[in-house]
Amino acid sequence: MELYELTIHEMHEKLKKRECSSVEATQSCLDRIGATEEKVRSFITVTPEDALQAAAEADKRIVSGSMDVLTGIPIALKDIYLTKGIRTTCASKILHHFIPPYDATSWLKLKEKGVVLLGKLNQDEFAMGSSTESSHFGPTRNPWDPERIPGGSSGGSASAIAARQAIATLGTDTGGSIRQPASHCGCVGLKPTYGRVSRYGVIAYASSLDQVGPVARDVTDCAVMLEAVAGYDPADSTSVNMPVPDYAKALVNDVKGMKIGLPRECFISRGLDADVQKAMDEAIETYRKLGAECVEIALPTLDYAVAAYYLIATAEASSNLARYDGVRFGHRSDSGQGLIDMFSRSRDEGFGPEVKRRIMLGTYALSSGYYDAYYLKAQKVRTLIMHDFLKAFEEVDIILTPVAPTPAFRIGEKVNDPLQMYLSDIFTIPVNLAGTCGMSVPAGFSREGLPIGVQLIGRPFGEETILRAGYTFEQATEWHKRKADI
Repeated sequence: MELYELTIHEMHEKLKKRECSSVEATQSCLDRIGATEEKVRSFITVTPEDALQAAAEADKRIVSGSMDVLTGIPIALKDIYLTKGIRTTCASKILHHFIPPYDATSWLKLKEKGVVLLGKLNQDEFAMGSSTESSHFGPTRNPWDPERIPGGSSGGSASAIAARQAIATLGTDTGGSIRQPASHCGCVGLKPTYGRVSRYGVIAYASSLDQVGPVARDVTDCAVMLEAVAGYDPADSTSVNMPVPDYAKALVNDVKGMKIGLPRECFISRGLDADVQKAMDEAIETYRKLGAECVEIALPTLDYAVAAYYLIATAEASSNLARYDGVRFGHRSDSGQGLIDMFSRSRDEGFGPEVKRRIMLGTYALSSGYYDAYYLKAQKVRTLIMHDFLKAFEEVDIILTPVAPTPAFRIGEKVNDPLQMYLSDIFTIPVNLAGTCGMSVPAGFSREGLPIGVQLIGRPFGEETILRAGYTFEQATEWHKRKADI
């Protein structure tokens, strides 16, 4: 087995036993990127010199005996994380040449452990999209079928794992942007509870919905990555000051007596693809055989989740993206006649169509005369959705749903139909509105050989429970072991 094919825990053992060095592992990943990048286009920026230098430093740490489980592990970051001295674009022309002066907290935590950064990954522009087609740098392709999307907005984060270009990655999840691409690319993707991981240094899309999370080959690696980045950060006012559990201890192969909720709203009249429905039925049956109790539950406000989400998210995007005016940083138009015209032209030239669409929707929802009718009402619906989840968790330990209604669709198939694109996240959006945690775990394949994931949703700060449930499912199945032929 090549070094680039290993998981974090497998590579850690090899590094610890000196069966390989971090420099060798990093070079293996860089060679793999060179061999596959033309086909999948997961990366916006690759940093080979910096990576090999960091790997050499990691090897020194390993020799000195000050080794962490992540020391020397080559990873990549979604290009939404600020990385000091390394270009950070958010896949937008407006930040095409932006070099941040400081690091995001989550990346800083990893860097302090001796993690090696291979580069920055492609995404939908400002994380606005479900397919990674809105990137200024062009779409990322799904390693299982290069004619199909990898999901979004963290499409590069999932594609890099499926193409075995990086050992693990970090993405962000605003409405499903970790879980949905993980499902489409046959990876494990974890969206933690809001406030569990610092958002400081992560370029904002919708501040009350965004959350940092890992994408990896298996549940164990997700647990390792989550433990590394989780925790209180005084620089982030939304970061929750509570202890970080030892997530590795949650990886117990046992769900006997666990009560799993099946929302009837997610399985009835939702336009589920037949292959997705089959994978969900088989996942439920697997859990029953493992000793879990699967019961039907009601989440009646889910019907309003997509509408509420696209009002709240676009309103927050309108506010957050107001800072990109061509003055302090980012693209500045050369043809502006006066200050106001320069602002307008800079934003018109710098933002892509999807970002402009969401800014206009959000600005309208916040405008005088419409705030109460749209934005305020959406926030009230959000509260009802949160209450529905909390009520459900009084009866069950976790909730099981599909991740997406269909397997990965073809590139260009939905790009001119925003409503159909938005509905790609119908099962993941409610988790962000409720602020709780969710994880996508490989659960099958379509007849065309495309991966399908199952979503496990936990109560707030219930990551240990979904990790345990995901780990047990993984041990009982072989889906996560299949590899894309690329």
